[in-house]
Order: sequence, then C-alpha cells, then structure tokens
Amino acid sequence: MRDLVVATLLLGSIPFILRQPFIGLLVWVVFGILNPHQFAWGWALSIPFGQLVAGATMLSIMIHARQRYPFPLNGITIAMIVFLLWIGVSPLFSFHPEGEWALWSRAFKIQLMVLLGLLVVGTREQIHKLTWALALSVGFYGIKGGIFTVATGGSLRVWGPPNSFIEDNNHLALAIIMAVPLFRYLQLQAVKRWVKNACGAAMVLCTAAALGSQSRGALVALVAMASLLWWKSRHKAMIGILILIAIPLIFIAMPESWMARMSTIQTYEQDASAMGRINAWWMAWNLAMARFPIGGGFAIYEPDLFFRFAPDPFDIHAAHSIYFQVLGEHGFLGLLLFLSIFMAAWRCGNWVIRSTKGRSDLLWAHDLAAMAQVSIVGYAVGGAFLSLSYFDLPYYIVAVLVVVREVVRKELASKAKMDKVSVGGVTGSVIAGQS
Repeated sequence: MRDLVVATLLLGSIPFILRQPFIGLLVWVVFGILNPHQFAWGWALSIPFGQLVAGATMLSIMIHARQRYPFPLNGITIAMIVFLLWIGVSPLFSFHPEGEWALWSRAFKIQLMVLLGLLVVGTREQIHKLTWALALSVGFYGIKGGIFTVATGGSLRVWGPPNSFIEDNNHLALAIIMAVPLFRYLQLQAVKRWVKNACGAAMVLCTAAALGSQSRGALVALVAMASLLWWKSRHKAMIGILILIAIPLIFIAMPESWMARMSTIQTYEQDASAMGRINAWWMAWNLAMARFPIGGGFAIYEPDLFFRFAPDPFDIHAAHSIYFQVLGEHGFLGLLLFLSIFMAAWRCGNWVIRSTKGRSDLLWAHDLAAMAQVSIVGYAVGGAFLSLSYFDLPYYIVAVLVVVREVVRKELASKAKMDKVSVGGVTGSVIAGQS
C-alpha cells in the first residue's frame, strides 16, 4: 500500500511539473530532502523518482522558456558554477576511479538543480513557497523526532531516513537546526494565529529532536545559532527570555546518558570518535598538500590512502567536516570555491538587511535574509564536525538569498523611478504655477 501511495503522488506530479517548472523545483526539493520514496517498502524503491522529476523539470523549463527569469549572474552564482565544474576535475585524477561515478553524479545533480532553480523562482510568493518546502521537508523529521524525544525522555537517539544525506543522527540534527530559523521567518510572516502557533511548536520540537539526536556537533551549532538568532531578531527581549528559560529545562529534561555524551566535548582527547575525526582531517590535509591544488576525488576514504596520508593508518573515518571533506576531495581550490559561495551569500544577506532597513513593504525580505544568515551559521559551525558538503538544504538557502536580493533590487529601483517621476511632476506644477 505504501508503494502505491508514494508512486501515485510522485508520478502524479509529473503532469503538473510539465505545466509549471516551479512545481518541479518544489517536488525536487521535497524529494531530495524529505526522501518520501524511502517510506515505501517494496517495488517503489526501484523507481528512479529523482531522475523522472529532474527530467520533467528540465523539460518544463525548456517548454516554458518565456516564463523563465533572467539568470542572476553575480559573485555567488559564478562561484557556484565554477564549483560545479571543479568537482568534476578531481575525479579525473582519482586514486580509485571505480568509486567516483555514483558520488560525483549525486553531488552534480544537486548543484545543477539549485542553479536551474534560479530560473524558475523570481517573486516573493515563490520565495515564500520554496521556504515552506525547505522548512517542512526537514521539519517533518524534526517534529516527529521532537515528539519521539519528549515521549522517550531523550534516552533514545533520533535518526533520519535511510539511504539519504541525513540518515545519520548527527547529520539529521544539523539539518533540523538549519530549519529552525526558516520556521521563525514563516512565523513572523504568518497572518493566521494558528499558523504562527504551529511554526512556534515546530521550532520547539525541532530543537528537542536535535538534542535527542545526542549529537555534540549539533549542540555546538545550536548554541552558535541561538546567539545569532537573538542578535538578528526583531524581538530580542522575548527571544532572550525564551533562551534563558530553555537552557535549564534542557539540562533537567535530558537523561544522564545525554549529559555524559555532551561532557566529552571538553575531553575530546579521550574520545576515540573525536580522535578518529582529527586523524581523518590530517589525512585530508596531507592528501591536499600532496595533490595541490586538485585533491583526490570523492573516493578517498580507503585503507591505502589512509596508510599513505594519515597519522594513524588503521583509523579509517569519513572526513566528518565539510571543510576537510572538500579539501581532501577537491583540493585547496575546491575549498576556496566552497567557502566563497557561503561568504558571498553572507554578504548578500547583509546587503538585503541594510537595503530594507526601515522599509515596512520589504520587512519580509529583511526577516528572511536575517534568518537565512542564522541558518548558514548553523551549517558553518555544525558542519565543521560533519560530512555534509553536498547536502541540498544550505545551497537552496543560498539560492533564496540570491533571489531575495534580485527582488529587493527591482523593488528599490522601481520605487526610485516612481519617486523621480513624482518629484518631476511636482516641480513641473510649481513652475507652471509661477509662470
């Protein structure tokens, strides 16, 4: 029954995608982050839903070429395009070329669809719908995991959907944390009281789920993000009080096993998992230095490479860091491009916030830019300890900032033109009166 429902929903969306490419983007976002096909148990798992949705979306973009928005060519998008191209270079020089294709194609499709999304999103309404899709796709697991955490008293960990970027409890926790600021933006923009309350409940449950994952990196990211959320908020007093109330409640509610695990942050030298990550970081650094500026490709987490480049050749781990993952796989140039995307996105957010300050008609853009920055900080801090370099969500948040800037720029230009015409009309009337 599950297979039939999942297949009907996803395949049934194809005709709508062909009529409107924006729908294709929303379906792709939900498919890539929520992974609804993983709810199936049987034959539906073998259907290539991702390829079908992506293909239908691309075809729809070509069919409705006149409805496309101009591609916003700026520092962010240029960095994204070059990064997309660069991740295809290092696999050509891989130590293990047989393991490259699946990993490269997955990362390539994600980056490509984000860029294509910039062609079909261009209005405030579309930005708002995309934000809802992003928040709910991750929030589904946050809300479900939050209820589970409360019901079990935090004694069991929260896990994500199988065969996805967020299957691991640590990865899921970071994704959930990044969704919290998106729900805050949606709460600020909501008109109906029940929507505001629902977004508030989602924020609380997502925070509970992140804590219930027992991820130490997520806790560090949550602290950093909460600080910035307070700083960026329009209601600092209320947010500050809520944070101060939440801190003791967390320590009271969570079990001793959670406290014991979080306490290892201060004694990482005695933790085998933490030392394994550091060993993987050194391996990535040494490999990047030896293969400057290319890196070793996606398939570098193999015994022979650890034996060659790691301090401890027998402690084989994934990178467990977005920075060292990109460094080891794509070299120093790849890391520079990766950092450039998010640094430029941060500056884009600053521009939107400055340009919309005091503008009630653009308050939505001000709030969204601020909350997107909060989400990026969560990714930057939590990602330092997790291998989520190619996860969809942060790149879509960057894309949202790009489109918000374009919308704000057009609104400001239109307002300036109207003011100029208005002033010209008044001046002409005065001159006529004097004559």
